[in-house]
Amino acid sequence: MNKLLIATGNLGKVRELQSLLAGLPFDLLIPKEIGLEMEVVEDGQTYRQNAGKKASAYSQASGLISFADDSGLEVDALDGAPGLYSARYSSLPDATDADRRAFLLKNLSAKSRPWTAHFHATVAIGQPDGQLFFADGICYGEIIPEECGGNGFGYDPIFYIPEMKCTMAQLSLDEKNRLSHRAQAVRNALPYLENLLSHG
Repeated sequence: MNKLLIATGNLGKVRELQSLLAGLPFDLLIPKEIGLEMEVVEDGQTYRQNAGKKASAYSQASGLISFADDSGLEVDALDGAPGLYSARYSSLPDATDADRRAFLLKNLSAKSRPWTAHFHATVAIGQPDGQLFFADGICYGEIIPEECGGNGFGYDPIFYIPEMKCTMAQLSLDEKNRLSHRAQAVRNALPYLENLLSHG
């Protein structure tokens, strides 16, 4: 059976991607399972550059087809910030997800509501021969000042989805995997991935 490496150490992403990719005819692996420890510097200027860099690095290091993503939260009142820097958006050196949420809300406190925003995700599929494929997904919503929900990770507890009348952190994993930015990007990549694996 073909193997596919999820090119991330983020356990929240791993859980989502394992669920999203379940049912495809391959063994889904994470770096730790094959003894691969590496840190890819995400210094690209776009989500696509960062996702491609990770997919290529992990594929070259492992010899396996690798699946990477880069995603970010873009808040209109902050001119698209934190964007590419969503995972590093804080005034603290060792910030937690909660610290980043607090920092975002602090920066929004003087802005008038609603604080419209969207999550953007780009997935990249890298092959050992250097080929790359990309797909994108977007989820629209707004930032709310009080955290709600205990599921998900990152900015999910303050990202409210009007059509669902709840935050992303109040969704079950199945619900999130129907409408999230990452889910949309993965769905857009599935035809390519299925074709790739059927000829592997």
